[in-house]
Amino acid sequence: MEYEIRHIRQDEWSLLEDFLYEAIYVPEGFEGEIPRSVIFDDPKCRAAFEGFGSLADDRAVVAEVGSEVVGACWVRTTDEYGHIDNDTPSFSISLYPSYRSQGIGTAMMRALLDELRDAGYVRASLSVQKENPALRLYERLGFQIIGDGFDETEWLMAKDLQST
Repeated sequence: MEYEIRHIRQDEWSLLEDFLYEAIYVPEGFEGEIPRSVIFDDPKCRAAFEGFGSLADDRAVVAEVGSEVVGACWVRTTDEYGHIDNDTPSFSISLYPSYRSQGIGTAMMRALLDELRDAGYVRASLSVQKENPALRLYERLGFQIIGDGFDETEWLMAKDLQST
């Protein structure tokens, strides 16, 4: 599949709400639907997209297939899941389900990791549910578990950007 990784445009910032909702891990066997309101009701979720573009550290790339944006990867230094400190950008990433497991997420993360490294950031962080298969992707990209995340169901991970 051919795709392009590019910087998000300002008129696409609202897509981050959709992609944050898509990023919610749904465990195997879960019956029902996660209400979309969770991304607005949870302050840590809302911090991942609300006011995007207003902070100097806000950076994002999207994956485009044809003329459709099918995924997004972005970082912020707000108090969201994965937040370590105000100097460490934390990642959010997702793709629409039919575009997962095809290397697109890896390409988006690599592009943003390279950009952060070139900009002089020391490390990046993220959080991931302990049962989420994306954990393997993050480990392949050099993220290491540094402890529990917000609660015991998730890992907090970090990657040193200046040693590679």
